[in-house]
Amino acid sequence: QNEEKWDFVLVSDIHEMGSEKEIKRKKFLDELSKKGFTIKKIEDTKLFYGVRAPQQIFWKYQCLMMNPNSRQQNSSAYQDVPVTTRIRVVHFILQNTVTSDLEKLQDLMKKKVFEAAFPLHKKEEIREILKKKWARWRVLFKEQPIEEIRCYFGEKVALYFAWLGWYTYLLIFAALAGLATVAAGATVFSSSQVSKEICDANNTIMCPLCDQNCSFWLLSDTCTYAKVTHMIDNEATVVFAMFMAIWATVFLELWKRERANVVTSWDLYGWDEEEEELALQLINNSQHEPRLYQHSYLRSTIVLILALLMIMVLIGIAHALVIYRAVATAVFMQNDMNLLRKHADIIAVMTGAVLHYITIIIMTKVNWRVALFLCDLEKPRTFSQRENSFTVKIFLFQFFTNFSSLIYIAFFLGRINGHPGHYARIAGHWRLEECHPSGCITDLFIQMAVIMVLKQTISNIMEYLIPLISHQLRKKKKHPKKRRLMLGEEEEAEDPCKRQWLNNYELNEVNVFSLFNEYLEIVIQYSFTTIFVAAFPLAPLLALINNVIEIHMDAIKMMRLRRRMVPRKAKDIGIWLQVLEAIGILAVIGNGLVIAITSDFIPVQVYKYMYSPCTRENHTSMDCSTGYINNSLSVFHIQDFEPHTKVLPEFKGEQIKECRYRDYRNADDYTYTVQFWHIFAARLTFLILFEHVALCVKLIAAWYIPDTPQKVKNKILTEKHINLRNEL
Repeated sequence: QNEEKWDFVLVSDIHEMGSEKEIKRKKFLDELSKKGFTIKKIEDTKLFYGVRAPQQIFWKYQCLMMNPNSRQQNSSAYQDVPVTTRIRVVHFILQNTVTSDLEKLQDLMKKKVFEAAFPLHKKEEIREILKKKWARWRVLFKEQPIEEIRCYFGEKVALYFAWLGWYTYLLIFAALAGLATVAAGATVFSSSQVSKEICDANNTIMCPLCDQNCSFWLLSDTCTYAKVTHMIDNEATVVFAMFMAIWATVFLELWKRERANVVTSWDLYGWDEEEEELALQLINNSQHEPRLYQHSYLRSTIVLILALLMIMVLIGIAHALVIYRAVATAVFMQNDMNLLRKHADIIAVMTGAVLHYITIIIMTKVNWRVALFLCDLEKPRTFSQRENSFTVKIFLFQFFTNFSSLIYIAFFLGRINGHPGHYARIAGHWRLEECHPSGCITDLFIQMAVIMVLKQTISNIMEYLIPLISHQLRKKKKHPKKRRLMLGEEEEAEDPCKRQWLNNYELNEVNVFSLFNEYLEIVIQYSFTTIFVAAFPLAPLLALINNVIEIHMDAIKMMRLRRRMVPRKAKDIGIWLQVLEAIGILAVIGNGLVIAITSDFIPVQVYKYMYSPCTRENHTSMDCSTGYINNSLSVFHIQDFEPHTKVLPEFKGEQIKECRYRDYRNADDYTYTVQFWHIFAARLTFLILFEHVALCVKLIAAWYIPDTPQKVKNKILTEKHINLRNEL
């Protein structure tokens, strides 16, 4: 039975005898034979080569990776090597075996000498357990079998699912807090004085929203919009933003403790990735010399300049989206269709959000290639260094791709557009968008809702359907030929390996970035869930629903639709932890800015305590925000419109002499009022206070919750003590 246990399968096209590809293939297989590998050939529509490593390779590995105090053992004391370790060691040797032409497997695959190389999904007990307890939709809300995942896919994959499970579990609390915030907005704050004033403003005539043939309009027309705005823009949002800043810290600190428990139970606390790589190099070639650490300031400078240029391109794309929205608003405003004219601003925002989603899909592919190119320029020493370098670059590019447009909407929309009679224009023609009279936060809410819903639903559907359809097509393509071969060559059809190898070959291929893609997707989602969560309190709920599906969808893909991943050892989630900590700090800054700048929270508070009727008279029964809307609108005289502006001077049979617009400006010379500067100072003060308080709370939470539990520390301490005592 041992004869049929194969570590890896190499697949090749059937090349002509004596052809260059056939000679190269033979040279590579000969090199493996010299190292003691057993090779089995099966011919079908392709050539399949089963590869099994000799036992002494694994004895060497065990000897090199043992603790120094237990190295004095003979081969009879060696335990069976886990399947995950066998695959990892064989994969390393296959990737680093050099032919006489100085070519490695990667070079031969580029030249189409070999088509694929993969470990096998085998019919073993642990696989059946994973299929039953993990890779099916019926077990959607059950605990993941992390130990079994580790035994089948290795520690790196197991840690990913442990982290994703932990993140999903803690999202329950964030989702409940978000729902409570929206519920409070819908009940307590929906009947707020500010919304009431907008709905009752039947005589407040607003300035036209475009330059050509746009009429004046009543503020009360936007009653529904105002109610939605105040459902998410209220006092509860401030509390929720502070809660999310603390939640992000607590999540990471609790994960560090969970990870310490998991890694200690796997006996990986003292494991070193660099030491393992050196050991594998020596097993593959005993004459190997390590590649020394190098650093080139010139190379780093070039990489930095190119990365900054790429970021500028991504910001430029965000500017293009701004231009689209400005032009679309103007075009929709002048359209003959009443529906388009009436909701021009909302339609422009929503189509802009869809366009933003399309740019995210396109630029993700571009970012990928640029990040790989920059990594090649850096020439990292080891695979893990290359992976870390690539992670930082791709995350930065993806962050700007996803968030540049949101940053504009949150912090610049309606603040750089000028005022009636003196609008800021694109190419001297199209007016920049204005904020809605009830606040800018709804624009950000719509943008985030559209992107998150589209991103999660479409991405998940594509992520599942593409591998499924691809797998079905590969099966259909291969089966007819196989049946003919089986009928013609009965002795091959009886080979028990053939069916297993073919079934594995028909699955979708995996690569070194398969797990990386999953991490990146969830980390970008985590950014959406934390950075602008004050504008979209339902983000954690959407993330929670997505993750519950994502865990089992990934499991089904890995177990049923993809070839087996090469197991990799790991004792943490790597550089992703630093990325998550950086996002935690950005979340504090982002939410502080959203409340201080995007939200109407500060202007309302300034009005209540400095300008409302409550400051002049002792009205205990009066709501102190009474009169806020009238106070927040400035007066514009229509004779001051720019010459090329064509406005219909009549509105509902009346001649209009002045209109209102959202700003704090004097009616005579349109300069900023004193109240504008009071609000500006209050915004700045709130921002500094919020960020300092939130960051202090984060630091206290990080200090209060130890990264490593006491029982783990005590276990390590006891083991060290026992080892030292044995040495004595």
